[in-house]
Amino acid sequence: MILSWIGALLVGISLGLLGSGGSILTVPVLIYLAGEQEKVAIAESLGIVGTISLAGFVPYALKQQVHWRSVILFGIPGMIGTYGGAMIAGYVSGTFQLLLFAAVMVVAAVMMFRDNKKRVEVDGEVEIVHAWWKIVLEGLAVGVLTGLVGVGGGFLIVPALVLLGGLPMSLAVGTSLLIIALKSFSGFFKYMDVLANLELSMNWELILVFSLIGAVGSLVGKKVSGKVSNENLKKGFAVFLILMGGYIIYMNI
Repeated sequence: MILSWIGALLVGISLGLLGSGGSILTVPVLIYLAGEQEKVAIAESLGIVGTISLAGFVPYALKQQVHWRSVILFGIPGMIGTYGGAMIAGYVSGTFQLLLFAAVMVVAAVMMFRDNKKRVEVDGEVEIVHAWWKIVLEGLAVGVLTGLVGVGGGFLIVPALVLLGGLPMSLAVGTSLLIIALKSFSGFFKYMDVLANLELSMNWELILVFSLIGAVGSLVGKKVSGKVSNENLKKGFAVFLILMGGYIIYMNI
């Protein structure tokens, strides 16, 4: 079990370092280190990711770095989508979910390799783009993905808030954390029914300890983030995601 606690710490640290993408490690850690069944791991991941994101959101809320309009436009459709994704999960196999999860890891890696500095800026801030319906649609789509594979989707939400919603990064990160928490708890709630119907149950002690260690790790990662190269971190993490995604595909085919 010590390996799973180390994994929880790494999840938190990577989330604190990168601002997004760290939660994508939770499902592999729960399956391959904690020995959880696929659907159980995905359900537990939503509870853990939601708790860690909510803890990370607090400092941004205290600094009033939250864009509430985007929370409504992205978060509410995201909650609906995640609930629906969790519902769909009851009708597909765990193997399908893990293969989809591996594909998401590869997509996340590609997005991390891309140059995110190419943004239209006015007076140091991203130009506001009034495309609320695009934000709603992406919120719904990312929500379904969250419910199916158990990742918070921060690597998709942050770019959407910046490029579609026109938010500066200072607002996008804090807003994203709240949206991730809302979506994750929505899916987690539905998974209680899904697992009950499959006669499966979650390990509440594991969820609690994992969440606490991950929250501490995120604070450590945030403090260290200013002292290391973010670009090198992202590229290194992207390589790791590709390797892990390949391993998951290999194990499930």
